[in-house]
Amino acid sequence: MDEPDGDGGGGVDDRRLEVDGEERNVYGDPLEPCGRDPETGVLRDGECHAMPARDPGRHEVCAVLTERFLEFSATMGNELREPRPDLQFPGLSPGDRWCVCLPRWVEAVEGRAAPPVVLAATNESVLDAVDLETLEAHAHDAED
Repeated sequence: MDEPDGDGGGGVDDRRLEVDGEERNVYGDPLEPCGRDPETGVLRDGECHAMPARDPGRHEVCAVLTERFLEFSATMGNELREPRPDLQFPGLSPGDRWCVCLPRWVEAVEGRAAPPVVLAATNESVLDAVDLETLEAHAHDAED
């Protein structure tokens, strides 16, 4: 599910941190914000944090949503266009930047429906499941 399913972590902040205390993007640089309108991330602070205990869905890929991906997600049982106020979820539209679930993004790659990725805002933790070459092949190259 690409929206949070509750706290699940008892308020424990289990982000994977580097020595300097900052999470990193896929290039090893400080993680940049993904989206502020709508506010994304498991903490709704705009960043794609790696928080395994709190976020088992792994909302770590910063994507620029497309209609094709939104349709794909809906066919997989996760309708992202509909607001869910109980989950602080605004409903999404093409062009929104959103921290999507790593497993769903991988499924979308296989289904030829993957949205472009903002590499500077995608958490380095995704590299345990997706190689950098695949991410770069789906890079969002527009300056926003």
